[in-house]
Amino acid sequence: MTGAGAPGGPGIIKCLQADDSIALYVCDASDTASGRFLNKEFFTCPSASDPGFIEFMLGKCQVLGIEVLFPLVTRELFLFAEHKSAFEKIGTRVVVSDFEALNIANDKSALHKHIAAHSILTPDFRIVQTFDQLDRAFTDLGYPDRKICIKPSISNGSRGVRIVDPNADGYDLLFNHKPNSLYITKDDLFRILSSRAFPELLVAEVLPGEEYTIDTLVNQGQTRLIAPRIRTRMSGGISVAGEFIENQEIIDYVSQIAATMPLHGPIGYQVKRAVDGRFKILEINPRIQGTSVALTGAGVNLPLLAVLQEAGRDITIPAIKWGTKFVRFYEEVYY
Repeated sequence: MTGAGAPGGPGIIKCLQADDSIALYVCDASDTASGRFLNKEFFTCPSASDPGFIEFMLGKCQVLGIEVLFPLVTRELFLFAEHKSAFEKIGTRVVVSDFEALNIANDKSALHKHIAAHSILTPDFRIVQTFDQLDRAFTDLGYPDRKICIKPSISNGSRGVRIVDPNADGYDLLFNHKPNSLYITKDDLFRILSSRAFPELLVAEVLPGEEYTIDTLVNQGQTRLIAPRIRTRMSGGISVAGEFIENQEIIDYVSQIAATMPLHGPIGYQVKRAVDGRFKILEINPRIQGTSVALTGAGVNLPLLAVLQEAGRDITIPAIKWGTKFVRFYEEVYY
């Protein structure tokens, strides 16, 4: 398992340690990653930006006889997908979707275009690359009569995401919100973006209703599990409290989207209720999500199922204990 220091790393390690038949090795680019102290076997590895990353991982997998490689780090996914066959030649299967599917799922603009092309419901959106296109998108989407959301086509961890609210009060944002507030005024946004070139942006209607994260398990395009959970409390873009709810509208919607692309492994979806009352897509995370470990409390060990599926084991998807609620908390590791 890579990404031992990722926010979800410690919980996923515990999920995988639940099966005594698994000899688990974890790695991270940091030698003080939290996961180092939670698992017997640990080694440091280069970061995904290092040109020698794949060669190093291939060597480690071959020496250690690794049967399944389970990446947690978004930046690693494309590298592993691109070199998937090289790992298979040494007997290592990688829990990752194919390169083409990743290109759609990991790019918010490409994803919205893809879903719309299949006549599936999406938020009202525009894709912009220039300041003039951005200005026109605001008009097309009905600003200032409604709020507008902007986000880079390719980003993670809520980086670059902002809600442009015509009623945003600069004084209120300064004194009553933390510095990581999602809200920004149009004047401030346009002042920042007019000063230099910016990456391609998805500009869309704001979805004001309740937000759900959906954990799924997919086997070469066949979806085997769909588990919606409402996000009742957030911290820094990460869900810290929620409840698993059998919402058939969301299950059917995610099934529609999943059927249009050949994803593989544990895949995360995020949807939110729009002004018109319908759920619409926010994004897809084409990997295991950090909060997916909460599903263990509802009777389903998703990380373990994903690894066993990749290893070719016969797996049975347990029934989800709908109504299970959870809260998350920080915990220390001393060394």
